[in-house]
Amino acid sequence: MTVSLEQLRRCHFAVDLGAARTRVYVKGAGLVVDEPSCAAVNTRTGALIAVGEFAERMTGRTPGYIRVVRPVSGGTVVDIEMAQRMLRQLLGEKLRRTLRRKPRLRAAACTPHDADPLAQRATVETLVGLGARRVELVDTLIAAAVGCGLPVEQPEATMIIVCGAATTQIAVLSLGAIVTADRIPVGGDAIDHAVVQHLRQHHELMLPSQSVRPLQLALSGNGLTPHGPEQTEIHGRDVATGLARSVHVDTSAVRQAIHTPLTAVLDGIGKVLRDCPPDLVADLADRGIMMVGGSALLPGLDHMLREATGMPVHIAERPDVCAVQGLGAMMEGKIEPMVLDPLAG
Repeated sequence: MTVSLEQLRRCHFAVDLGAARTRVYVKGAGLVVDEPSCAAVNTRTGALIAVGEFAERMTGRTPGYIRVVRPVSGGTVVDIEMAQRMLRQLLGEKLRRTLRRKPRLRAAACTPHDADPLAQRATVETLVGLGARRVELVDTLIAAAVGCGLPVEQPEATMIIVCGAATTQIAVLSLGAIVTADRIPVGGDAIDHAVVQHLRQHHELMLPSQSVRPLQLALSGNGLTPHGPEQTEIHGRDVATGLARSVHVDTSAVRQAIHTPLTAVLDGIGKVLRDCPPDLVADLADRGIMMVGGSALLPGLDHMLREATGMPVHIAERPDVCAVQGLGAMMEGKIEPMVLDPLAG
């Protein structure tokens, strides 16, 4: 673990700055913010027009002088000032005033596995700008594992896959630490992009930009599993004429299209298992893989991983908020560290 549980218990609030959504957990109040990591800015005046859900709805629908920006990319803050402004608005005046009253305000934040010092510094500076005197950083993999109730502190293997919008992180954990892990620059956005490209090339159809999850909209339920419907109707814009058009899409062809980005995820799982001690791999054959993160809900994704690995694959109860809930559980002191007493001589 990047930081001790004792230090985390002194924190007052926790932030999970994701590429898709920003979540804030306040000690004693629970999850208070769960909004898209979006901000709409007036480029003429520099004024902030909207943040969160409202700003996301404005994507692709604004006049030239209004720009919708995403200050976080792949779990890393790329625009510190905009991230601070967005967080201030999302927290609201009342909550900010409550936090400012705390003496020596401390914050905790998730960082992607193997985040470079520059990315870590950007996260710290973002929260320091909100008034935090000290910021504790926790690996997203550890926080997510705690949040979905895995026995992280026990001497047994647990495998977790954090499916984010921009990246997928895979790890095997034991005794409260990461044994082996990998981060792949393929996430839910890449899978969405593969579907959009497939529809454009084979059906000459463009999906509206508001279809952030075209895959889920088009193939809800068990659409991407072999037992799902053979065809589904999708509405979009014709590439040549620009007119609205609907087409019947073969779901097996869509399944094939998203196999390409998923191959990188499967390679990552293979690499992590190859680097893992044999005793832990034997544990995983029974226990399987736990999937968390917003993209874990993509229909049929768990089925594909199950087929490729031959291991049981489970999706957490609320996969999208596992990381911030894990930080919250550690802040509230709900996680007891395993005490290893030295043997008496």
